[in-house]
Parts: sequence; C-alpha cells; structure tokens
Amino acid sequence: MIDDNYFALPPVLPQDAAALAAMVTGTVLLPGDVGYDDERAVFNLNHELLPAIIAVAENCADVQAAVAFATGQHRPVLVKTTGHQVVNRAEGAVVISTHRMNDVAIDAIGRTARVGAGVLWSDVIEAAAKVGLAPLNGSNPTVGVSGYTLGGGLSPTLGRSQGYAADHVHALEVVTADGVLRHVDAKSEPELFWALRGGKGNFGVVTALEFALFPVPRLYGGAIYFPGERMADVLRAWTAWLPGTPETMISSFAALRLPALPIIPEPLRDKFTVTLRFAYTGTVADGSQMIAPLRAVAPAILDTVADMPYTDVASIHNEPTEPVPYYERGVMLREFPAEAIDKLVKLVGPRSASPLWIAELRALGGAWDREPAVPNAVATRGLPYSLLGVAVGPVSEEQYLKDSVADLLDGMAPWRGDRRLVNNLAPDEAPDAADIYGPERYQRLAAVKRTYDPDNMFRLNHNVAPAS
Repeated sequence: MIDDNYFALPPVLPQDAAALAAMVTGTVLLPGDVGYDDERAVFNLNHELLPAIIAVAENCADVQAAVAFATGQHRPVLVKTTGHQVVNRAEGAVVISTHRMNDVAIDAIGRTARVGAGVLWSDVIEAAAKVGLAPLNGSNPTVGVSGYTLGGGLSPTLGRSQGYAADHVHALEVVTADGVLRHVDAKSEPELFWALRGGKGNFGVVTALEFALFPVPRLYGGAIYFPGERMADVLRAWTAWLPGTPETMISSFAALRLPALPIIPEPLRDKFTVTLRFAYTGTVADGSQMIAPLRAVAPAILDTVADMPYTDVASIHNEPTEPVPYYERGVMLREFPAEAIDKLVKLVGPRSASPLWIAELRALGGAWDREPAVPNAVATRGLPYSLLGVAVGPVSEEQYLKDSVADLLDGMAPWRGDRRLVNNLAPDEAPDAADIYGPERYQRLAAVKRTYDPDNMFRLNHNVAPAS
C-alpha cells in the first residue's frame, strides 16, 4: 500500500533518478536541477508542487517507465499538464508532466479528434476549425483536454445541446498502476471506460483520448455587462427567460468585481458589474431576437454579443490565460427560486462587502441531463445550476479569501444539490465521497479502483479509495 505519510518519504537518490533517466526519452528532474521549477509550476500561483522527482514524458513508454519507478519506490503519482486544478503538493511523489505529449490529429470525415495527454483546448479548437468542426471545450483555452474531460467537461458553448465532454469520448489510452498500457473503450474494458469518464485521474495516466467533434464553424456569442446595482433586475429577467430558450442557446450569469488591470476592458476596471454570457449556434437574427428582452433590462456598460468564428469563443468568458493567484470552489444547485435570487444579491450584490472577483451561475439542463448512449461516471445530471466563487489574491490573504468563497456557497446551502462537479472542487477540499458522486456511483467507482489501482497509487486528487 502507498504510504499515507508523504512527508516521511525520503528523497529520491541521484543514482535511482539516473536509472529512470536512462529508460526514458524525456527528461527526469530532481529538486535543484535546472528545469525542475519550471516543470513543477502550476496555473494557480497560490499553490505549488514539491515532488521528489519529475518525469517529463514524451511518449507512452516514458509514462510506463515512470509508473514502474513509482511502484518500485512505493510513491504516489500525480499527473500534470497545466496545473489548473492542483489538489496536493505531491511531496515525496512522482510527478509525470505530459505537456510534450501534444499531438493533435483531426479526422474530418469521421468528425473526431485524437489528442495526446498534454494537449490544450486551444490546440484542438484551432485544428478542428480548419475543417469546420468544433470540440466540447471549456471556457478557458489554456486548460488541458485530458483533466477537463476526465472530470466531465462542462462546455459553455455546445454542452446544453450535446452534453458533457466525457459523453463523447470514443476511446482512451491509459497506463494503469501495473504499468500496462491499455486501449480502453466500451467493448475492451467497459467498467474502466465508465469510470475514467467522470472519475477524474483516479485510475491511471491517460496518454491519449479520441472524442467527437461537431460541425459548428461559428457562434452568435459574447457577453452583456450591466451596472452592478441592477443585479436583482438582471437576475430576475434572466431566470424567467431561460425556460423558453432552445438547447442551442447556452447562457450564464456572473457578478464581477474586476481589478484595474490592463487585461480588463476599461469600462469594467475596478467596478462592480454583472454580466450575462451567451453562446448560440443558430442564426444571428434569431439570436438577436432571442436575447432582446435581456438587452432591454438595463443600459449596458459593454455589449460584445456578435457573430464570431468558433476560434474566438474564449472571448465570451474572457478568462485569464496567464497564471494568477486565486481560490475557487463550486457547488451544484438543485433549484434557483425567487428566494435564492434575493439571497445571492444579498451575498454578493451591490450592498455586500464581498471581495469575490467572480460569483458565477451557469444554467444547465438539456443534454447535460441526459445519459449518453454509453453511460459514464459523471455525477451531476439533473442538477440545473452550477455556482462557482472565485477570490483573487496572494497566499498571505489565504484565509480571508477562502472565507469569502465559503460565505457565498454556505449562504446558498438551502438550494444546494446532493452531488458535486469534481472539476469545480477546491484543491484542499475533502468532501465525503458520496457528496461528490452519490453513494451508488461511488461504490461502483471504488470497485473499479480496486481492480486497476488496488494500492491507491493515483490518490493525489479528490480520491476514490479502493473498495475493501
């Protein structure tokens, strides 16, 4: 069994690192080596990795060698592409960095993509757009495809009509704890295929994914920003408008307190504003007519909703693409009645003292609620809203920032759902397993874990423990 006390694990000896380096095409790094700090860096500047050794993999054989090394040393393994969601400092662990495994192959006829473990969504968006196709990407193009998809993948552009990104995975290649490279699909290893799609990184190192693309070359999308003092009016109008919209229309709400930084549009700097985001795959005329009632709610500070090529979808949410220091956490809501609107306004509205950079409410439904043809472990179907709080600031303000996010989520507890989106869990959050997946789904995941990772090597995450 992997030692629970990671702090007690000794350093990796130079001769052992040299033996691994001799087996791989990529790079092996110990603390103090040139390049170690670059490879352990993550997107969130308030978190860090301190692994005993880093294997920068270039191919599947490198991953297999690194996993075998970890087994021999009785060390846990953490897989890193960008580090947007780091759950553990990985002290004493083996970190497998995958960013060099960045091949992208587009099958225009079959409407599929095959990507390596280190590919970012920006890579897939650009490659697919050349043949008029689009993926179920997230709101930030700098996020890695693998981790996002294994956690479900909540696409704010196509998800309401197509479902979760995990629903459209055709096959994966994964190195399991025994060092075996497995081709996993619905026929070859159905239980592992079910668990990987939604169970995050609990079952091995995914080295490649194959998934569906969609014939969407353009969108009518963007955001409308309103004065923050009109938050209640905007929220009431938006929630009343949502039920009448087709699945081809995706929308979200956010309350924003953005800093006075050059990357922020000038009208939004150092002001409290609220915004509605839209992504619609129909015509410009239909989209414009559809959102006209919302445009009429209040005078807009800024309106960016327009026809756009799919390659511009990152502009809808306009999230940071360079590392920043932040704390974030999210929950699902089972409903959002009038009382919840009033509560949210009280918690983060114009008269609150909330310092949150973003309090975001995404409306789900549609295909997000439907089981795919090949079911998977995604746990959040049937829950109509995702609520996320993001506080930005240095680690010296850690407790204050965490408390600010907690104030939002705890305040909305009366409407909280009974499951969680694993991609929106905080790094140091350790909810009960049933709170993430629900008890029945968790028991099935734990049984798969017992088969493929009985010693819990892949545990530096929101962990599914092997069934006993």
